[in-house]
Amino acid sequence: MVAVEKRTLGRTGRPVSVIGLGTWQLGADWGSVDEDDALAVLDAATDSGVTFVDTADVYGDGRSERLIGRLLKGLGADLAEQVFVATKLGRRAPQVPEKFTLDNFRAWTDRSRTNLGVETLDLVQLHCPPTPVFSSDAVYDALDTLVDEKRVAAYGVSVETCEEALTAIARPGVASVQIILNPFRLKPLQRVLPAARSAGVGIIARVPLASGLLSGKYRPDSKFGSDDHRTYNRGGDAFDVGETFSGVDYDTGVAAAREFTELAPSGMTPAQTALRWILQQPGVTSVIPGARSSAQVMANASAAWMPALPPSILTAVQDLYDRRVRAQVHHRW
Repeated sequence: MVAVEKRTLGRTGRPVSVIGLGTWQLGADWGSVDEDDALAVLDAATDSGVTFVDTADVYGDGRSERLIGRLLKGLGADLAEQVFVATKLGRRAPQVPEKFTLDNFRAWTDRSRTNLGVETLDLVQLHCPPTPVFSSDAVYDALDTLVDEKRVAAYGVSVETCEEALTAIARPGVASVQIILNPFRLKPLQRVLPAARSAGVGIIARVPLASGLLSGKYRPDSKFGSDDHRTYNRGGDAFDVGETFSGVDYDTGVAAAREFTELAPSGMTPAQTALRWILQQPGVTSVIPGARSSAQVMANASAAWMPALPPSILTAVQDLYDRRVRAQVHHRW
């Protein structure tokens, strides 16, 4: 593995690479990814120094976890110990608070342990559950029990809203919060990141490229497959619309991304600029872009070595957000 900058992931106490890998694409909802290509993505990630991999039990109904399990087995014990795998639970059941019980947590984490081929999960995260779940004492008691039983080493949450994040951060056992953060989603900077820093909670930044918008490659007439959430979830018909293009109307997002592309410094792609911007936000532990090819993985990972963006670009990102995006996303998330 190539050595890259690492930061401690909150209350886990474990160091993870500042650029991680999100593996939703390797499971489902982004079009088909061949198994060999998926394994090549995982290999390229570890070869590039990525030591943090994020997945979920619902990605391809376990396919993503199983592929990561094959990666870990192939690495051997010593190298596998350097890879921190975070998974999630809760989206395979009806989304009602009554389903978030200790018995279900045990069953779900046992399935993930089998898929990944590990005795103890490094980190399990509530996967954007119904909002009342974040305030339930019984839920956190159940998660503490999983730690006591060594099914999991630590637990965290994945959230849709800043208020959900703040509710979770107040709980002493929560190790990390995963939240959407990118140049088109700035609201977490106001309260969530400062609260997490104060509490010693890690921040995992997801949807960092706004479902690819911030790569600057999409046009108003770009097409996506029928099995791609960028087609079927633009109105939030399948899950929270914030997970698709960060909740920004597609045409608005394409126009804003065109402006963002012009901000990229010489020698950096727009995607690398977006990742570098996230890494410069105080309190961020790791950012988890997805990838469908080895080339994408290596390009994303290289953002960890690139120079810090100057204040002029940071100011320009804020201005772009205020003019183009704020009205659409600020009040909802």
